[in-house]
Amino acid sequence: MAPQFVKPSVKTNKNDVADAEAICEAVARPNMRFVPIKTTEQQGVLAMHRARQGFVKARTAQANSIRGLLGKFGIVIAQGIRHITERLPGILEDGENYPDHFGN
Repeated sequence: MAPQFVKPSVKTNKNDVADAEAICEAVARPNMRFVPIKTTEQQGVLAMHRARQGFVKARTAQANSIRGLLGKFGIVIAQGIRHITERLPGILEDGENYPDHFGN
């Protein structure tokens, strides 16, 4: 059962007794819709998508950090992973663009 259908039945503060009472009242309604239980395969696919989403978020954060650091040295890179992967190797090879200890 979806939580948004139980919420209107809650009368007091959140606790186990109030939650159980609200669930019982919601289940007794004739027009109640129930959420189907996900299969193991569905849960696996969702877990894989969630993990990928986390990796993409971390990659984007790292790319933005690199762009910000390079921006402090006057090196501007357009937004997007593709622009960083194209320009970063050349920037790292060219030692005149940053201090000696920056690349070490």
